[in-house]
Amino acid sequence: MSIVDKGLALALRSSTRLASSDVLDRLGVRQSVERGLFRATKGTTRAAAAAGRTFSAATKLTSPARQPRAADKGLFDLTPSEEQAMLCEAISDFAASAVRTAATEADDQSRTPDELLAQAAELGLGMLGIPEELGGVMAERSAVTAVLAAEALAHGDMGIAFAALAPGAVATAIGLWGDADQQAQYLPPFAGEIPPAAALALLEPRPIFDPLRPATKARRDGSDWVLSGTKSLVPRAAAGELFVVSADVPGSGPALFVIESGVEGLYTAPEPAMGLRAASTARLILEDVRVPTSAVLAEGDPSAYVECVQRARIAWCALAVGTGQAVLDYLIPYVKERSAFGEPIANRQAVAFAVADVGIELEGMRLTTWRAASRADQGKSFEREAALARTLCTHKGMKIGADGVQLLGGHGYVKEHPVERWYRDLRAAGLMEGALLA
Repeated sequence: MSIVDKGLALALRSSTRLASSDVLDRLGVRQSVERGLFRATKGTTRAAAAAGRTFSAATKLTSPARQPRAADKGLFDLTPSEEQAMLCEAISDFAASAVRTAATEADDQSRTPDELLAQAAELGLGMLGIPEELGGVMAERSAVTAVLAAEALAHGDMGIAFAALAPGAVATAIGLWGDADQQAQYLPPFAGEIPPAAALALLEPRPIFDPLRPATKARRDGSDWVLSGTKSLVPRAAAGELFVVSADVPGSGPALFVIESGVEGLYTAPEPAMGLRAASTARLILEDVRVPTSAVLAEGDPSAYVECVQRARIAWCALAVGTGQAVLDYLIPYVKERSAFGEPIANRQAVAFAVADVGIELEGMRLTTWRAASRADQGKSFEREAALARTLCTHKGMKIGADGVQLLGGHGYVKEHPVERWYRDLRAAGLMEGALLA
C-alpha cells in the first residue's frame, strides 16, 4: 500500500470516528459527512462530475445573503468557543492521520490526491463563509473559525492545506461581496456533495509586487469587461472551474471579477515553486478574457478589494502559525532524544534557548493573527492588526523554519525529516498574496 493509500485509509477511519461524535450535529454537517463516507466507499471521483459542471442559479434571491457579524462582547478574550474547539479537534485528527501521512508523496509529485481533498471538503472547510440560506454551516461570519481551521490543517502540511482551503476563499469572497444573483449562481455548488475546484488569484509574477496596484487590467467594451494579465502561483489552476481574479479598473482602482474556467482567452501554465508543491501551483493567463458586467464583485468597490487583501494576509498568517507549531512539536522530542558527547543535545543551553525562542515567537504570531481575525468578525478596523500579524509571521515564521533545519543539523537538510519541507513552505508566508481568505 502506498503512502497516499495509507493516508486515505486513515482519513476514512478519522471521518468514521468523527461521524460518531456530536460535533456534526452541533455544526449541522452530519448529512454531508455521511454522504462523503458513502462516496468514498463507492469510489466516486471528483473529475467525472466536475468535467461537465455548469454554474446556474437554482433559486432566485431577492437580496444578497450575508452572515451577520459576531457580537462584540467587550472583552479581550480569544479563547475558542466549544464549537470551534470541537471543529479544530476534528481537523487536527484528520491532519495528523491523513494529511501528514500523505504530505511527502504529495510534495514529491506536486499534487494533492483528489480523494484527500474530498475528505477535507467533507469536514466543511469550504462552507465557513457561505450564508446558512445557501447551505452554509456557520450562523455568523467567523474569520476566527477560518483561522483556527487553517492553523489545524497546516499542522499536517501547508501545501495540502493551501490546496484544500483555496475553494473556500472563493466561496467566502462571493459570500462577503457577491450580489444576490452571483450568490444564487455560484454558492450552492460549494455546499454540495462535490464542491468545485476554485481559487482566488491576486499575486502576479513581477518583483516588488503590490497587491493594491495590480498590473492585470480590466477595460470596458460595450456592456462587457475585458481582462488581460497574468496571475502567479494559483493553487490547482489547471483543474480550476472558477476563479476570483483581481484587476485594475482605470479611474476606479482594483476590483474582483468572477471568471469561469471555460471562458475564451483563459489559460494556465505550470509554475512549480520551492515550497507549497502539493498545491500544484500554476500561472493563470488572461488574454482579452471577456466577462459580463455581472462578473464584478461588490460593484467594483475598491474598499472591498482592500478588505480582501487584508483577510488574505490573515489567512496566510494562520498557515504559518500551524506550520510553525509543527516545527516546534517535532523539535522538542528530537532534541531530547538526539545525543552528542554522551548527553541529549537539549541539555546544551544554546539548543534549549533556541527551542524556547521558537515557542515564544510562535505564541506572538498566534496572538496577533487571532486578534486581527477577531476584529474582522466584529466589523472593526483590522488593517493595522493584519499588517502587524503579517510582519511578525513573515519574519518569525521564516526564522522558525530556519531554526528547525539548524537544530536538526545534517538531518534537517535531508528529506528523511519533514523540517526541510516546512522550511520551504514557511518562506511563502511573506511572498504570497491572496489565494486564501479568513
